[in-house]
Formats: sequence, structure tokens, C-alpha cells
Amino acid sequence: METKPKVRNFRDLIVWQRSMELSVQIYKITKQFPRDEIYGLTSQIRRAAVSIPSNIAEGQARGTDAAFANHVDIALGSTAELETQLNIASQVGYLDKSDLENIIKMIEEITKMLYGLLNHLRKSKR
Repeated sequence: METKPKVRNFRDLIVWQRSMELSVQIYKITKQFPRDEIYGLTSQIRRAAVSIPSNIAEGQARGTDAAFANHVDIALGSTAELETQLNIASQVGYLDKSDLENIIKMIEEITKMLYGLLNHLRKSKR
């Protein structure tokens, strides 16, 4: 009888850890946004940031590489959404350029890791 290798817990994944750090940073930065943006950009940015580690966790918990890959793909979409929203926030003056650059570096690192994970999952399901 063949046993399946032990699946790592999502908490062990560095990409999940980094995306959690990103989410915390997003909350700190958006706390300084104008109060009248709480239901606009603030909410959208926070949801996109939280979606990244959430989808990694949910996908890993599904138990199949195909389901995990699908959720990693959704997390990738959230990174693009987040970067776009942060650029808008910067252009309207809610986010200073150095904060934007630091966050974008985090997003780029997470995006690379997500692509690596997605490629691994797609190869392993063959």
C-alpha cells in the first residue's frame, strides 16, 4: 500500500509567512489613509492583501495539488490587484513613494515565490 508523503502545513510555507507580513504592513500603512476612504481604497487594499495568505492557506488545506494550484493562482491575481491599488493610492497622495517602493518589493518577492510554487504544483500533478 502506497502512502502519500506528509503534506506540509501552510504555516511552514515561507510564501505564506511573507504574505502575512505584507498584510500586517498594509494594515499599518492604510491606517493613515483618510477616514472617508475606509469603504473605498482602504477596504479594497486590505482585502487584496489578506486574500494572498488566505488563498495559500485554503489551497494547501484542500489536499490536492490541483486545488492548491488554483488557489495559488488566485493569490497571484491578488498581488496584481494590490499593486494596482497601491499605485492609485500613491498617485492620489495617500501613500508616500518610499512606502510604496518598500511594499512593491515585498509584493515582487511574494509573486516570484507564488510562481515557483505554482510551477511546482503543476509539474507534480502530471
